[in-house]
Amino acid sequence: MDPIKVDFTGNGAKSNSVIITPNKSGLKTVINLLGTAVAAAVAYYFYLPAFNFKAIEMYLYFGMILAAYCVMAFITSGAIAAPEYSPYARKKARIPMIIGGVILLAVAIGFLVSSVFFRAKSYHNIIKVDNATFGEDIAEADFKSVPLLDQDSAAMLADKALSNLVDDNLVSQFTVYPSYTQINLQKKPVRIATLKYSNIIKWFTNRKAGLPGYLVIDMTTQEVELQKVSGGIIYSNADHFNHLLKRRLRFQYPTALLGEAVFEVDEAGRAYWVCPILDKTIGLFGGTDVKGVVLVDPTTGECSDYTVEQLRTDATLQWIDRVYASDLLVEQYNYFGKYGGGFWNSILGQKNVMITTSGYNYIALNDDVYMYTGITSVNASDNSITGFTLINQRTKEAKYYRVSGATENAAQSAAEGKVQQFEYTATFPLLLNIGDEPTYFMALKDNTQIVQQYAMVNVKQFTTLLTTGTSIDSCLESYTALLKTAGINTNIDPNAVVTPTPDQPEPTQAQTVSGAVTAVKTAVINGNSMYYLRLDGDVYYAVSAAKFEDVVIAAVGSQVEIAFNETDARIIPATSFKLK
Repeated sequence: MDPIKVDFTGNGAKSNSVIITPNKSGLKTVINLLGTAVAAAVAYYFYLPAFNFKAIEMYLYFGMILAAYCVMAFITSGAIAAPEYSPYARKKARIPMIIGGVILLAVAIGFLVSSVFFRAKSYHNIIKVDNATFGEDIAEADFKSVPLLDQDSAAMLADKALSNLVDDNLVSQFTVYPSYTQINLQKKPVRIATLKYSNIIKWFTNRKAGLPGYLVIDMTTQEVELQKVSGGIIYSNADHFNHLLKRRLRFQYPTALLGEAVFEVDEAGRAYWVCPILDKTIGLFGGTDVKGVVLVDPTTGECSDYTVEQLRTDATLQWIDRVYASDLLVEQYNYFGKYGGGFWNSILGQKNVMITTSGYNYIALNDDVYMYTGITSVNASDNSITGFTLINQRTKEAKYYRVSGATENAAQSAAEGKVQQFEYTATFPLLLNIGDEPTYFMALKDNTQIVQQYAMVNVKQFTTLLTTGTSIDSCLESYTALLKTAGINTNIDPNAVVTPTPDQPEPTQAQTVSGAVTAVKTAVINGNSMYYLRLDGDVYYAVSAAKFEDVVIAAVGSQVEIAFNETDARIIPATSFKLK
């Protein structure tokens, strides 16, 4: 028998005070609970919150569950279609709403006790920074190990390297995952790029075999190699369902606060996912720091975890380079620089308040990767720094070097202004030691992302001691000459910094060819810009911009004269070049 319907249209206030129980209310309550449980399971599978009081996502997850129960109560009671059941639905939702209010209050209190307003000193002390001298810690630049690629160039090379998969008939199955981790591999700076499936259909057809391997991009020679992984990469950041790396980690560590996992390779060439385990060290939600890592075998999904202390002391773990994310280190240094004098000083007086500049890059020291960034006064209105910091991404060892000079952005602008007629774009600078002088080193790229020149800018005297060159050795030669005019001597031999080019076939007879250029291609080989010119036929003549600078303005239709030694190759190195 249906419940009695009562008409309260003449008195809305009384309608809210009368509770009409729907038919089979007990069954509907069970349905509400079951529906909420299903919603909770689905939400957990996709949202993957940590069951940790320091995880804000846990409170959001519980809020979603309570909201789901309230929605179910309104649906099953019929309150959506029949407003007279609304008081009953609201009564059923009362306890979940009270619990939600308690959760909201707990979160508010958590943020309050974690606030920098009350805990400025704790935020300042989250990282320890030692003062150091630039020339003592950072050795004179060795250009055989200087990384010449930025992330954009590495991405371009990685995309081209997918052609290595043609032999396996898999080139159409995968693309490059847009994350390029810079590490030291056998004491060489490289970027590691993993793959991802082209789409969900390709995942279904290839998921058992997994991703075939990963790409290693040598940042000095610019060579890219596909490294196969025996058994395939089954767990990755770009996978789906139970093969998604984040889901694998969450099921293994349901209470851990997990950072972003990066792909690394040990000295023996064995690949791992390295995922930092985070902690909130100030109050309930403040002071994010790292307390350990999880290593995940990408094929089996086997996990092993280690503390930060083990990472610092265990020699078998020192191949790991990326424990602390760069953005986390920047955040911690900004806490250090802003709150040493307390909260109000960071806003009002701002005495000795320092912050990082707008970007960062990496330096390899002692087989570790250090993040570096400039430090500037919060009051600075110009493009100047007071110094810069180097922070070890494995141990969080941080050092500050007092050097007055230009910011990275100012150095980029200065380098671009030097070659403004070409409209080249400067990459974010690398910091080098040349003659104990901190020096910004940049590549200058055209609008096709091809490196055309290099630039060196003195950090201290960026308006006067800056130069460019079409090769590293010509740029360095010009820069060291500038330093000498300023009374700064260096021990670097510019003629010894470039890796020798591969041997060419033995010449048989000298020849000369002239005519109009019909095609031009460019590439960077061992740090040198090379131009490949085709005249008639299919043969290309390789002209080094370091030796023949005029080649940079050669275009289709240009009249040229090229001397070369006869070979049977399709690409013939030029021994001389003349633009008519």
